[in-house]
Amino acid sequence: MTPTKISNVVIVGGGTSGWITAALLVKVLGRVINITLVESDEIGTIGVGEATIPPIVQLNNALGISEKTFLAHTKGTFKLGIEFNDWGQLGDSYMHAFGGIGKSLPFCDFHHLWLQSKQQGGNSDFWDFSLNYQAAMAGKFGPSQKIASTNIQGLEYAYHFDAGLYAGLLSEFSQGLGVKRLEGKVTEVVVNQNNGDVSHLCLANGEHLYGDLFIDCTGLKALLIEQTLNTGFEDYSHWLPCDRAVAVPCEKVEPIVPYTRSTAHSCGWQWRIPLQHRTGNGLVYSSKYLSDEAAKAQLLNSLDGKPLGEPKIIAFKTGRRRKQWHKNVVAIGLSNGFFEPLESTNIHLIQTAATRLIKFFPHFGIKDAEVSEFNRQAQVEAEQMRDFIILHYKVNQKVDSPFWQACQRMEIPHTLAQKIALFAQSGKVFREQDELFTEIAWQQVMLGQNLVPADIHPIATMLSPLQLSELMENLKTLVDHNVAGIVSHSDFLAQIAH
Repeated sequence: MTPTKISNVVIVGGGTSGWITAALLVKVLGRVINITLVESDEIGTIGVGEATIPPIVQLNNALGISEKTFLAHTKGTFKLGIEFNDWGQLGDSYMHAFGGIGKSLPFCDFHHLWLQSKQQGGNSDFWDFSLNYQAAMAGKFGPSQKIASTNIQGLEYAYHFDAGLYAGLLSEFSQGLGVKRLEGKVTEVVVNQNNGDVSHLCLANGEHLYGDLFIDCTGLKALLIEQTLNTGFEDYSHWLPCDRAVAVPCEKVEPIVPYTRSTAHSCGWQWRIPLQHRTGNGLVYSSKYLSDEAAKAQLLNSLDGKPLGEPKIIAFKTGRRRKQWHKNVVAIGLSNGFFEPLESTNIHLIQTAATRLIKFFPHFGIKDAEVSEFNRQAQVEAEQMRDFIILHYKVNQKVDSPFWQACQRMEIPHTLAQKIALFAQSGKVFREQDELFTEIAWQQVMLGQNLVPADIHPIATMLSPLQLSELMENLKTLVDHNVAGIVSHSDFLAQIAH
């Protein structure tokens, strides 16, 4: 029997996940497949993913959406990193800044040189050597590939934006390239009894929607991948204990800073995301330690602007589907799993899943080998991301909070335990193949949360105290000089808007 050509793709659910997927698929494969997206205006979206990481820039570039158009449509702002307050101990503050820090030697990362300078009496801060951090704290932004006359990287950035407005922009973009949008509510998912695949969808208006490949973008509901196919869920909540978020926007506060803020509290943490027209706020917490009403009150009392609505409670469970692709269904977005937005990864996971699907897109029939490798890569990606987020919880030193003390005591994945032990003993950290977070990202969280290595790389001891001091001084001067020449974030936004 000749396998059926995969021609008709049905995306169930809109929002950010549905429309990012539709946009990428139609941009790359629009000449060889038909794409239908069904969504209902009656069904809302969660929309907590308003902060992103640098690969979002490549996504817009790949689609051909200009930065000016994107920022205008989504009320977006620029993001140079995430500031973490009170995560190690109360009063601590550090940043996971994008981009480079300092200048490394061959075989020896810069933080070893910085640690050696501290041992010799230097009083510099690790982030003195981060162009992104210094620009963020100064409220400045301006794109640059490299610092002039050097090989040192310029500002690396992502965006804050209104996820609902981004979905709207991508909906218009996708339909312009041929994606068919159906307004409708799915009332039944019909399965082929012979092979277990999804056969078609029954809509509330009586229409039947058939497809060769179905993409589940129904959010936490997971209508196809879980409710219909019972794929199974791998629970991460024993490592990531927060299971609730309460979110509310407030009036914007000037100046609009170019970074996300994450502030730890007694039972979790709070986010602050500045947009052009408002500020996004949310409190992530464990219901075991904090009630919903107390969480609402705590969030409202901490806002720096007038709230623009009633706080919305979102219940979630961290983890992932055991198979992101099962039968003829691929889950993308929250239907595949959830990571709390601590490192702004959820929209990125939509982007990588849609990109992976294009790379593995089936031609004549769905092949087991393709599905297996797709799922293997999805699992590796999720576990690496999981470990990085757990790190923030594990390496805290709080003594006055049962929640945080439980995090200190918890058993962690062996992959993370090995990484922490390696850094604690030697100051070394290595990036796994294709891992999202860089060595510098890991270094910033571990150093920022007071995990100081017992040893450093011997190469860092080869410079004389005078050479090392001069190197540090020159690098800091270089960063300070370049930050001085960057315009304010607000001025840059005003320039690009015209």
